[in-house]
Amino acid sequence: MAELANCPQCGRIFAKSFRQVCDACYKEEEKMFELVYKFIRKKANREASLWEVHEATGVPEKTIIRFVKEGRIRAHQLPNLAYPCERCGKNIQDGRICGDCNDRMKKDLHSHEESTQKRIQEERITYHTEK
Repeated sequence: MAELANCPQCGRIFAKSFRQVCDACYKEEEKMFELVYKFIRKKANREASLWEVHEATGVPEKTIIRFVKEGRIRAHQLPNLAYPCERCGKNIQDGRICGDCNDRMKKDLHSHEESTQKRIQEERITYHTEK
């Protein structure tokens, strides 16, 4: 049985199944995808930036970014189709954060784990007494 939900885009109530939006928004989204896909399929447009794709198609940049993040558009074949890293704003074509931020987060996590382990070891100090 499908769960009732409000569409996050338009607010209408719909039966939520495998889609996160109502049928009307889904159809509108598919039209936007077709516009973007037709535009970038043309060889002359493969060098277009995110802004240029938005300007040519009228599709919101956030929607184009979502298409890339979902893998519906393969940005690695489109050298200038990039979007900002969620952490620092640097242009990327894959994932949510850039390689530098990913490395920094790994380093911070490793450092935190080391300090936690050190603190645990310090708390485990035992004392021996003679009988």
